[in-house]
Amino acid sequence: MASLATHFSAFVLLSPVGIRRLLRSSSLYLKNPSLFRAKTWYFSDPKWKNIDLYSLLIALPIASFAEIFIFLAFSGHPTYRFAFFQQSATIFFFWLLLLLIILRENLDYPMHIDQAFIFVLAAVTFFVEYSVIGKGISGLGGTMYDMLGVLTLACAFSCLYLSFRPRSFFAEFFLSSGLVFKGTWMLQLGLSLYTDTFGLKGCKKMAVWPKESENAEFKCDLEEDGLRGVAVMTLLFIGHAMGIMMSSFVMFGWVGRSLNWWCGEQGRS
Repeated sequence: MASLATHFSAFVLLSPVGIRRLLRSSSLYLKNPSLFRAKTWYFSDPKWKNIDLYSLLIALPIASFAEIFIFLAFSGHPTYRFAFFQQSATIFFFWLLLLLIILRENLDYPMHIDQAFIFVLAAVTFFVEYSVIGKGISGLGGTMYDMLGVLTLACAFSCLYLSFRPRSFFAEFFLSSGLVFKGTWMLQLGLSLYTDTFGLKGCKKMAVWPKESENAEFKCDLEEDGLRGVAVMTLLFIGHAMGIMMSSFVMFGWVGRSLNWWCGEQGRS
């Protein structure tokens, strides 16, 4: 999480996955609510339609290697340096989770992997991610990453709930929206904390100050600037939440309307 590029990449990978998951799960639920069961991944035919999955399979190992490279090349304080290793391990765990999902889709009994087990592993992976979010970052920057931690916990508990209640569309809706929210908030953090153009007034972009702190820090010239910055980011967080919730309901309604139109066409034919 050391640059705008890293945060933008997270946005590009996370938000489309959440949107696609929301659309597919909504479609299955509206077709027959009583038969709905959440899936670890909503595969499509032909296989090229699973481009988001294949993109993650390629991008996650690259991202993990990049974090390891920074860890080995960085010569700063050990606390901040070790944070890159922790982030690399977390990304690698998500990649292993995707491989397990693909194996489950292609393996038959008796080697079939239970879906509840994968949801539990997903929850554990999100909890691991939560434990490393904001590591090596202190001050106001750490406060803003705490908001990202809240979203990660929401995804973790959604996965945990789906592991024993896969028929819960509410938990599926929460997980899908949470992934979209994580993506958009990562982009917001990248713009606000790592650029001067979109940064907060009176504050300097995230940097390591070797003589003052062992971590990276988002510093403001005055205490008032810092308080205003936290207030602005809190309002932005609420704005993101409201926008994503409204967008999710709009997509749900659009899916429902599309299904009604399709059923009507089928009935007339």
